[in-house]
Amino acid sequence: MIHRLVLAACLCAGIAPAVHAQTAKDGFTYSGFVRARYETLEGQSRAGFGASDTITSFRSQLLGEYRQGGWKIGAELYDSRGYGTKPRSAIGTAEVNALELLQAYFVADGLKPFGDGPTMAFQAGRFTLNIGSRRLIAADDYRNSTNGYTGLKTDARWADGTGLTLFYVLPQQRRPDKAAAILDNAIAFDHEGFDQQLWGGIVAKPGILGATGELGYYGFAEGDTPGRPTRNRNLQNFDAHLLSNPAPNAWDYEAEVIAQTGTIKASTAANAANLDVAAWFAHLSAGYMFAGENKPRLSLQYDYASGGSGPDYARFDTLFGMRRSDFAPGGIYAQIGRANIATPALRFEFELPPSIDAFLVYRPMWLANRRDAFSTSGVIDPSGRSGNFAGHQLEGRVRWWVVPQILRAELNAAWLAKGRFLDTAPNANHYGNTQYLSVALLTYF
Repeated sequence: MIHRLVLAACLCAGIAPAVHAQTAKDGFTYSGFVRARYETLEGQSRAGFGASDTITSFRSQLLGEYRQGGWKIGAELYDSRGYGTKPRSAIGTAEVNALELLQAYFVADGLKPFGDGPTMAFQAGRFTLNIGSRRLIAADDYRNSTNGYTGLKTDARWADGTGLTLFYVLPQQRRPDKAAAILDNAIAFDHEGFDQQLWGGIVAKPGILGATGELGYYGFAEGDTPGRPTRNRNLQNFDAHLLSNPAPNAWDYEAEVIAQTGTIKASTAANAANLDVAAWFAHLSAGYMFAGENKPRLSLQYDYASGGSGPDYARFDTLFGMRRSDFAPGGIYAQIGRANIATPALRFEFELPPSIDAFLVYRPMWLANRRDAFSTSGVIDPSGRSGNFAGHQLEGRVRWWVVPQILRAELNAAWLAKGRFLDTAPNANHYGNTQYLSVALLTYF
């Protein structure tokens, strides 16, 4: 395996020439990014896939903007491709979305429509979104493709730091989404339409309990289109979030609770019954950063995402949220996500100035509901007889700026020691413990 990692790293270096970006304040500017990454996995935990998997993926982005005074227009091409996968691979649209116009937008900012009131910005078109904690709406960065949205967004900022964001968008549904076309890295324009709609808002205010407080509401509705039946999710999400920033010789904390209501069909069948949704998610963490140039920080975390499917539907839906910062790598690993899980974690992070940062996380994992599928694994025991302990996960990351601000290397690794549930559930894989490793080179211009 090591020789393949070295080969992938050499390939990364060969395709990523560095070019300096223009930095003019007004007029035209451009910037870009290329990432080449090799991933390998043994002991697959997710149901329905082969025992091992590999992928060599490439992600390229090119963003151009023209700014004049208080307005700008921009467009971004995004190209995500994957090669060298094994039979029964987990590869999908999270890895492949070839040659997509991810962003094409107009922005007017610095607006003062209410005199001495808030400063406002308005955006329309295709764009990415990162809202609040990013646990429900995000432009995912670890996985090879990302989320895009088409619609309207407005931001308001007051002098005391209070902020308000409102939006109405149609999520971009990645195309093609058929297995053969994905393996061929086929090109098709992503679809957005009123069959999926996302809207809401968030208000943020600093200075609440020594932190920044956020209150948010997010609505999501979907419907069937020809040949693509859905579960007609109609979800309402109510979010409360507190976050303080780490600082040397100080404690910091984060607390978030999301209540999810609405309706969902029991299956994609046209005559399936509608179920009421009653799901929730909570994240709690407390950390301490020690003094010193290495900025060592130790934190204890806890995440809970409800599970269960009857009589009310209680399985939490993370919508378009990110996975990496809370749980584990995405990519072909993607074993752990924000659904039917209860997990504490111990996290240690540090830096080696001027160019290296790293973290290591240990977490034991239980099912919130033993009769529902564990997290994003697809492994399930409807009888509940397989227990509720899923296993132990150890994962970490090291990043190194080889050439500051131009070329960065990244190593991610995860090990999942399967517990009783992942060993004995009726559709569990018997491939042994899960081992995952990825190596990447990234260049910016």
